[in-house]
Amino acid sequence: MKKNSSLTAVVIGASGYAGSELCRLVARHPLLTLAGCFVSEGSVDAGTKLSVLYPKLRGVVDLPLQGLDSLSLKQIKATAQVVFIATEHEAAAQLAYQLYDNKRIIIDLSGAHRLAEAQDYVTHYGFSHPHPQLLSEAVYGLAEWHTGLLANANLIAVPGCYPTATLLALKPVQHLLASQPVIVNAVSGVTGAGRKPTHKTLGAELSLQGYGVFNHRHQPEIEQHGQTAVVFTPHLGAFKRGILATLYLQLAEGTSCQDVAEAYAVYQKHPCVRVGYQHTPAIQDVEHSGYCDIGWHRKGTQLIVFAAIDNLLKGAASQALQCLNLRFGEPQTTGVPL
Repeated sequence: MKKNSSLTAVVIGASGYAGSELCRLVARHPLLTLAGCFVSEGSVDAGTKLSVLYPKLRGVVDLPLQGLDSLSLKQIKATAQVVFIATEHEAAAQLAYQLYDNKRIIIDLSGAHRLAEAQDYVTHYGFSHPHPQLLSEAVYGLAEWHTGLLANANLIAVPGCYPTATLLALKPVQHLLASQPVIVNAVSGVTGAGRKPTHKTLGAELSLQGYGVFNHRHQPEIEQHGQTAVVFTPHLGAFKRGILATLYLQLAEGTSCQDVAEAYAVYQKHPCVRVGYQHTPAIQDVEHSGYCDIGWHRKGTQLIVFAAIDNLLKGAASQALQCLNLRFGEPQTTGVPL
């Protein structure tokens, strides 16, 4: 049942994996009314119902995918109170600029507003940021750590999937670490590579392989928002969805198990994060949910931390809803599948 005071929301980039998940969650959110699902103007999916593209959404989201032309952009400006952007990065930077004012909330799932320095977009994203003035306006939407900032945000940058898992595992214990680089190995399901088929995402080619060694665009995001040096190596796995990140950390001398346990107790007030000592999280336990499962193991000064999330939900769509909830004073879990 929708509230009488529901907010009009649209999703731009609705045909992608994260975008379609977002449409499903928005359609069921008690604070929101999904008024439009948009794709790029020249998309082959324009005119197709989202529920035809994704049959699991039949009866949930039967809206047609609309090409985003100048007329529809004008309509969004006139009517939408919340705009979710789930496009590629450079397009998102342009759209956010066109839509940004005090009349609507923009929640950007791309990487277009996650980094503070415009030069980093040339280096790590391959384009010159067209509107760098918005980088200082954006609030980084790591929901459990930026609740206060999100309450007043008009432009929210939803974290990347790898940074979400890594930062949730890292941030509670940072003050306990020796001054050494953090080492992170992370494996993602193939949906993390997007819906556009490539040779490496063909079923017959899927295996387990590292990529983006020393140059993945999520490394500077982790370093900036974790405020530490990171050696980050992502891997593409032969499964559909989910991320498992493994962090290898060096504790300062004299750090006890009790110190680590007390640090992770910060998540007791955050229902989307579950923590266990000597627990080894599995992707299957968080798949199709908005949870992040964290498990930690200590031996002497060595600390190994695991974090498992669904890359399309906690790593994208459901975290976007957490940010929306915090922006409008709702419980974090409203509309989030748990």
